[in-house]
This record gives sequence, structure tokens and C-alpha cells, in this order.
Amino acid sequence: MKTTLIKLSFIAAVGGIGATSAYAHPDYTEAGSHWLNHVSESTAQPTDNQMAPFGYEAVAAPDREITLSGGEKYLNVSQLETVRVTVGGKSVDWTFDTLGTRPFPLSEVIPGTKGVTVYVSGSPDYAG
Repeated sequence: MKTTLIKLSFIAAVGGIGATSAYAHPDYTEAGSHWLNHVSESTAQPTDNQMAPFGYEAVAAPDREITLSGGEKYLNVSQLETVRVTVGGKSVDWTFDTLGTRPFPLSEVIPGTKGVTVYVSGSPDYAG
């Protein structure tokens, strides 16, 4: 009985090894980093949001709201922060999805905000 269990265990182990090798990549002749070749061959393109240099109009609820009355000179935000900016009775929810962006004029993304400079600090969520 004991030898039968050992034989069955051995057969199951060998069968498991054979089954997992079926999922391996069939061509081992490729040079260099195998996964890097596949990534570089990918046809996926970045989304418009990923390509937007100053962030994008948000679909999520804002983290905070700011009303600009016309005398403001700057706006301090954090990276990936979503802010509802109200100017002249009109509101825009904006996610400042930027990385390493220098200060920029808010008028680049929200009309009617000439003279307001946006300063983006690092996100506290990613602070080490």
C-alpha cells in the first residue's frame, strides 16, 4: 500500500512538471532580456490622459475646492490631486497628474485664469 502511494505521488509530481513546462516559451534562442523584447514589441499607445502635460479634467470627486476671484497670483497643488476650480461662476474639476513639471500658467488648462501660476509639489502619498 505504501509503495503504491509513493508511486502515485511520483507520477503526479512528474505529470505536474510536464504540465507546467507546456506553458514555457518555446523559443530559447532569443538573445538579451526576453521580457524586454516583448514589451518593446507592444503596440499599446499611451492614453490622452497619460500624454497630457498638465493633467486632465477629472471624472472623480475633487479633493478640495478653490474659488478664484481674480486677484490670485498662484495655486499650490500636489501631484495627482483633484481640485474643483471655480472662476466667474464656472467650475472645472482638474486632476494635476504631473511629474517633475515646472510651474505653469493655469490658463494653459482653465480659461479665464490669466496671471495665476500653478506650483505642483510631490504627492504625500508617494513620500518615502
